[in-house]
Amino acid sequence: MSSYSSASKLRLRRGEMRIYVTLLLALLTSHAVMGVELDKCLQAVRNGTWGQVGGFGNDGHPVANISTAKAITYELCIKACGKGPEPFQWTTFSQQFSAWLLPWLALVSQLPFGSNDKLDNLLSMFLTVGSPTLATYSLALTVLNGRWIARRFSSYTYPNTNLAVQILSSLQQSPLKITTDSSLLASLVVLPENDAWWKELVVGLDYTHTWSISAVSSIAWVVIAYVFTVIDSFTRDITQSINVNGEGVGSLWIWLVAIVIGWLQISPKCDARRVTQAVERANNMAYVATPTDGPVLASALSRQRAISPVQGDEDPLRHDETCTVPIYNYARFLPWVQAVEEVSEAFRAASGRAHLHLPVNSDMDWAQEDRYVTGLHHRNRSGNRTQVENYCVPLGDTSLKRRSPWGPDVLSRVVIASAIALGLQWGTTGAAMIIVWFTPTTGLGCRSGAYILYGAASTVCLDATLAVQLSFTSRGDNPSRNLQALCMVKVCTAPLDRLSSLRKDPRNIERRLDYPLVPVSIRQLFQSMLL
Repeated sequence: MSSYSSASKLRLRRGEMRIYVTLLLALLTSHAVMGVELDKCLQAVRNGTWGQVGGFGNDGHPVANISTAKAITYELCIKACGKGPEPFQWTTFSQQFSAWLLPWLALVSQLPFGSNDKLDNLLSMFLTVGSPTLATYSLALTVLNGRWIARRFSSYTYPNTNLAVQILSSLQQSPLKITTDSSLLASLVVLPENDAWWKELVVGLDYTHTWSISAVSSIAWVVIAYVFTVIDSFTRDITQSINVNGEGVGSLWIWLVAIVIGWLQISPKCDARRVTQAVERANNMAYVATPTDGPVLASALSRQRAISPVQGDEDPLRHDETCTVPIYNYARFLPWVQAVEEVSEAFRAASGRAHLHLPVNSDMDWAQEDRYVTGLHHRNRSGNRTQVENYCVPLGDTSLKRRSPWGPDVLSRVVIASAIALGLQWGTTGAAMIIVWFTPTTGLGCRSGAYILYGAASTVCLDATLAVQLSFTSRGDNPSRNLQALCMVKVCTAPLDRLSSLRKDPRNIERRLDYPLVPVSIRQLFQSMLL
């Protein structure tokens, strides 16, 4: 009985699909039949076929000879041309699409991806095209973070400081987990046995996704097409054409060139599998201090490591943070800053004590360095677990301080990155809108209005993201664990495939809806949608 019912439903759905396709074809055919050829219509008006009344000049006054008219009345337009749209012409569409839009779509393939999930890569592409403001914000934030961490560690002189800067800067695309328990982080910073760990990880992350022949060809294609567009605008009278012939589209998409070139220059380490393998190889070489004996391999004691990427997707609502595609750097910004601060604190304390010639083992005297060997003597960096942990605590700082969720210079980087993103978005969208605005018929219309809506929607995505991230961070909450943040941000940024994981286990959504800040109506709405 159930199989018969399923077959009946399948046939019914196929029948409905045929009806929809038939109606769509009929609608398109009717538009083609009812369409108006505007060029022929306007030529008939200029020839006086519809009389000499209804024509106006540029000054808004009626003209005696309608052949010299620059505008006509709405009544004459309806009388001569009718109310239907202009018929669709495939040849015109294909020429415009291949000449002006196809090069930009080809350039999208040069964006950096790297997630293990192909659907995540596809969604990141849609997110980039849908919100260039957010894509530019993540790119600018990545550049500013690299400059900030270099300045942050510039005053430290402890061994491996420069390697730590390279590693942490390269791991901006990976969600980091910093473990300070059991002197794991302190041992990684202090012990000389871990020098090989830092070198191994730098080598493992030393791969680039940079300029290639395909990338150069794609960029050259769109640049040449845009140059031809600009030249074409100077070789004809644009005020006499009702089409912009690519000027608006080219200006609207020119932001993509800047973003692609920016990521190619940065060469983000976003290959999730490759980054994980590099960190695992290095962690197999990590040593940890023991309470009494000398340092041993960390793998001999536990599976915990000082620095490791977050594995798995335990919280579906934190998907943006765990996805390694670079456009999601905005979601990893504050957690990454906190991870950098953990490591920076350890290097700062160790550098300060080494500057005062204080060895790790306080029972020993400071060993002078060999004039022919750079760096600290190994004896000055050896000790038991307690001594190593104390060495990474700043002098005179015996109290446990709760670190603020805000890192140093966070607000300034957010403001600068936002200004760059808004400038690029509205510099290109505004130019496209102005071109279409002054193309006959002039003024706000379908195309200029669509460009404005595109820029506004892109800006709203960034504004909503910043509002939720900053407000919840200032309160010490995790926005990814509150459904109000989900309602504000996920509409613009969250991949829809995460909803399926909530459907699999109803307890997931029940747990995430069990917050006093979530209104009852919203709880019921999401429960009805997801369960």
